[in-house]
Amino acid sequence: MSVVAAALCGFVLDLLLADPRAFPHPVVWMGRAIGALERLLRPRFPQTPRGQFAAGAVLAAALPMGTLALSGAVCLLTWRIHPALGFAVQALWSWQALAARGLALESGRVYEQLRRGDLAAARRAVGRIVGRDTGGLDEAGVTRAAVETVAENFSDGVAAPLVYLLLGGAPLALCYKAVNTMDSMVGYKNERYLDFGRAAAKLDDAANYIPSRLAALLWVAAAFLTGQSGPGAWRIWRRDRRCHASPNSAQTEAACAGALGVRLGGPAYYFGVLCPKPIIGDAARPIESEDILRANRMLYAASLLALVALCALRAMLWYLLAR
Repeated sequence: MSVVAAALCGFVLDLLLADPRAFPHPVVWMGRAIGALERLLRPRFPQTPRGQFAAGAVLAAALPMGTLALSGAVCLLTWRIHPALGFAVQALWSWQALAARGLALESGRVYEQLRRGDLAAARRAVGRIVGRDTGGLDEAGVTRAAVETVAENFSDGVAAPLVYLLLGGAPLALCYKAVNTMDSMVGYKNERYLDFGRAAAKLDDAANYIPSRLAALLWVAAAFLTGQSGPGAWRIWRRDRRCHASPNSAQTEAACAGALGVRLGGPAYYFGVLCPKPIIGDAARPIESEDILRANRMLYAASLLALVALCALRAMLWYLLAR
């Protein structure tokens, strides 16, 4: 039950403190490790598509397994020193694996700039939380980008970390964060990463396959709880959940679009290149800046539902195995 208690502590800390910028974060070290491993591996493999795929596959295996081994050893060592210290480490890393409050705060800053009428500042604010180019977005485009990232990142910033946290404690949650960080850094289909990042992208797809679908169902439930369209969320999720190149990204986006009655997705620029993307949802009304706040309310509701459901499942399994 210590894993459940650590998850609860981490969840509360995330809601209260978000992610203090001055506090060391494992993802920062993961990012540095990815950069170092890329510089190390690329020249040592043939400069061919197959060779660069092999180099990327080594990275995709080394970072998650290294993260799991190192964090597992730290948890074991600190627990042997004293159970309270081991619990504190688990709670700390549980907190750092979650990102609900930080996501709401960052998207809220986009809303504040839109409310003030400062489109340039809103573009800069949304540029901190999305991967697309934001310099040419109009107000609707900025709003759409913010809503999409709230919905999509509920899956890999809250639901999936909770799944892995409650399956294998903080080490498995950090292993997942390593996979997700790799995908965000090298999982692009551009000239530089098409071959090198393919293994990381495929691994991220596999790691998120079940959590993303669970996240979508939780988002549908959150739509009912927050006064949005639950039936619309269910209908559009069923219809549009596959409208994305990734098997996972459209799951929560579709549920969010249906809940709000707006269109999400569509073509977007990445690194100056226009990338065609399917439209998700129906335009029952034009998207508006208030939709960012509505998405954040669903984010919090879905996060609480995920915590309760997964902790209850873990406690039930523990009880059955202990009998």
